[in-house]
Amino acid sequence: MGRAVKAGLVYFAIVFVAGFALGAVRILYVVPHLGATGAVLIELPVMLVISWIACGVVVRRFAIPQHMGHRLTMGTVAFVLLMLAELALARVAFGLSPEQFVNAFATPNGAIGLVGQIAFALFPLMHV
Repeated sequence: MGRAVKAGLVYFAIVFVAGFALGAVRILYVVPHLGATGAVLIELPVMLVISWIACGVVVRRFAIPQHMGHRLTMGTVAFVLLMLAELALARVAFGLSPEQFVNAFATPNGAIGLVGQIAFALFPLMHV
């Protein structure tokens, strides 16, 4: 299981860095032209492709067995770290409280993003 935890950490790190970069582009350049929802709808498929590729690379690099427990551990570790990092970013960059952060998932943009984050967490289970 130790490899699965390390793999989850690496998977999270790759996707978080990519999401941070794409998020900056989305906020600075896409939102002013298409609005927040349009920008999220454009960013999501790109992030899902990046997540899928990163997941495959990490699964192979760490030789994570197809055993459900190992794959679920990898995805859960990555998801928890992603949520914690996004909460920290929301606090530092946008001044959101933890309650505001959680409540944002009830908005259309937040719900779209959450669906993508759940898919990100489940990708290790789906990869062969």
